[in-house]
Amino acid sequence: MWLAVAAVVGITVMGEASVQRAVPIDGATGVFSAGRAVTHLERFATEPRPLGSPASERARNYVAEELRAAGLTVEIPSAVGVRDAAGLATFGRVQNVVAVLPGTDSTGTLLLAAHYDSAAVSPGASDDGAAVAAILETVRALRAGPALRNDLVVLVTDGEEDGLLGAEAFVREHPLGSQGGIALNFEARGVTGPSVMFETSRDNAGLVSLFADAAPHPRGDSSMVEIYRLLPNNSDFTALSGAGFSGLNFAYFEGAAFYHTAGDSLANLDRGSLQHHGENMLAVARALGESDLRSLAAKHDRTYFRVLGVMVGYSDGAVWPLAVLSILAVMAFAVLAHRRRHATVGGLLAATGSALLPLLVAAVLGQALWSLLAWLQPQYDAMGGLLHQPLPFQAAMAGLGILAVLGWLLLMRHRVGGAAIAVAGAFWVGLLGVVCAAYAPGAAYLFTIPALVCALAGIVAVGVDRLWLNVATIGTAAAISAVLLPAVIRNVFNGVGLVFGGAGSLLVVLLGLTLTQVVDLVWVGRWAKEDKARRPGRRTTIAAAAMTLLLVLAGLWLNTPDTDQPGRTHLAYILDSGTGQAFWVSAETEPTDWTRRHVSGTDTSGLPPGYQRGTLWTGAASTIDAPGPQVTLRSRTIDSVTVHVASPRGAPSVTLRTEVPIVGATATMPGEAPVSAVVEGTRANTWPGEIRFRGLPAEGVEITVRIGTPDAFRLTAIDETHGLEDAPGFVHRPANLVAGTREDGDIVAVATTFPVPAAP
Repeated sequence: MWLAVAAVVGITVMGEASVQRAVPIDGATGVFSAGRAVTHLERFATEPRPLGSPASERARNYVAEELRAAGLTVEIPSAVGVRDAAGLATFGRVQNVVAVLPGTDSTGTLLLAAHYDSAAVSPGASDDGAAVAAILETVRALRAGPALRNDLVVLVTDGEEDGLLGAEAFVREHPLGSQGGIALNFEARGVTGPSVMFETSRDNAGLVSLFADAAPHPRGDSSMVEIYRLLPNNSDFTALSGAGFSGLNFAYFEGAAFYHTAGDSLANLDRGSLQHHGENMLAVARALGESDLRSLAAKHDRTYFRVLGVMVGYSDGAVWPLAVLSILAVMAFAVLAHRRRHATVGGLLAATGSALLPLLVAAVLGQALWSLLAWLQPQYDAMGGLLHQPLPFQAAMAGLGILAVLGWLLLMRHRVGGAAIAVAGAFWVGLLGVVCAAYAPGAAYLFTIPALVCALAGIVAVGVDRLWLNVATIGTAAAISAVLLPAVIRNVFNGVGLVFGGAGSLLVVLLGLTLTQVVDLVWVGRWAKEDKARRPGRRTTIAAAAMTLLLVLAGLWLNTPDTDQPGRTHLAYILDSGTGQAFWVSAETEPTDWTRRHVSGTDTSGLPPGYQRGTLWTGAASTIDAPGPQVTLRSRTIDSVTVHVASPRGAPSVTLRTEVPIVGATATMPGEAPVSAVVEGTRANTWPGEIRFRGLPAEGVEITVRIGTPDAFRLTAIDETHGLEDAPGFVHRPANLVAGTREDGDIVAVATTFPVPAAP
């Protein structure tokens, strides 16, 4: 039976991991071809294209011309986008590509969205070049077929990496941004893996049903939607849905070690992932393009998930009945087990109370393993736990969950009996289903269904003394758990990396709690309390512990940085134009040998005021002949100061840091209306207030900072250019290292500290 359960787990996990075979460049006209899409990437996704860069302009112009050639009406409006966070206001001059194809008898707007900018150190072939290329290929395929009934809008945004600036400007200023519609947004957080529909707008029942029917190979489940809603992450879809668009959000997120690095390249892009991205986009766009979009409106969400490759689901109206039914079934299981003398009241209570132990132990051990790995290999921490070969460590963390369950069984099985153990496992899984029904309904199925089937199998097992029937019912219940839970365990491990590995270990324990009847059946073959399980249980536990240790050692061996899977570094050059001192600065916890060629200690006393952000390594650097940013006072009032900021050396970005907290900021760019942000909280590990402006025009920008004091204070302005190649003394990285993802790395920064007078 163990082999059968393992086979179901393996089929489920491999099925969720599969991607589509890429269609070559000469594929049929009406189908999506990754081969054709790659030809677009070769034109604009071979170099970094951060907001305001020449590469960004080239990409924007290429996309616009391709859409015009496809017969769409194209405009490139200029605007200032804004984003606020704790103690921070970010502004940016953005230029979105907005293209329109009117429908023949429109019932609404279908919007396809992606962003053409990339992280400053990354070519962004996947993030988000693949989605942009997929849009161009999808538009071509759509134009090759019958005209769409509904209006098609293509939105290719600018400034997503700096805080959704392009999407924010679109929904705030563009007429199409306020009309609403159905948006399909496409992203990437890695370079491989299936294209997963991981987020929806509220009341998604109609859209989810259309997606399940239209997409040839749908991936995603409603638990991912609930998890994502709880996370602080966001994408352009966040801005669109906040402005009234309903819709779906797609991404592939494996191979995340290359995310936001030079490794997000054409060479590393999985063509199968691009194919899956495009197939989803084309199929769903066709279906939406021909539908009466008004009929898709719903007043509820839908629970949905895949079972052996088939998408199934039900209305959220069934969530609470299933949750209540699962708990009632567990209670019936407990009562019957007691009446048939398979469990005592004391045994049931002891088993139920002690079942919290493996959950706690697994979570602690999973996090402890990550802490150990980060201590042994500081590079793992620098990569945020997104490793090139995470599978051995993921399996080891799963092994810790298995060990926690086995240890609990060895401790309690001979004391309380198998029936009490099975009731306890089903109870906690079912109770979690009730909690989810209240707070995350789309995830409740993960627990209510396994708890229900396990309780029903237990009722049969204690009520009917037929081995063949027990094997059939327990095996069926185990198979259902093995279909549902491993998929979400895999998504958690891949989605959050190893940093929160304890969450994956805990989920493995929940799976184990639903499989205790299988353990009992295999080890003992009956519900009695006799000690037959202890010897095979010890052997199994020792084997699992040994395998977990071997997996950790294998992971350490496989995740050694080399040219194919480089480690990450952080380095910046900072010049204080006031003192004339220059420094190399690194935020690495433990600098690499290459980084140590530039930094030597942690003395930050010479850095410009307010520059320090967290613990930094520093080293003296040769100075460059570069003027600092120009800061000119325009006005000063009791609660605000207005300055004009420009970069004489033509830097595309400027950051202002204030030694007093800010409550808001307004940016005014020549030719554009003022744009404001309300700021709450303060910045950590640096001066409390910060304002950024990306895509800084040559003539500069006027910024009003709203503060809560009339007193004098200091303001440090830092202009930034990307790339260290021209910095004096810079030593090129070896092939086994790349620039990391922190946004203030790989820049030449020149700082000017400006004294702001007290209010008159």
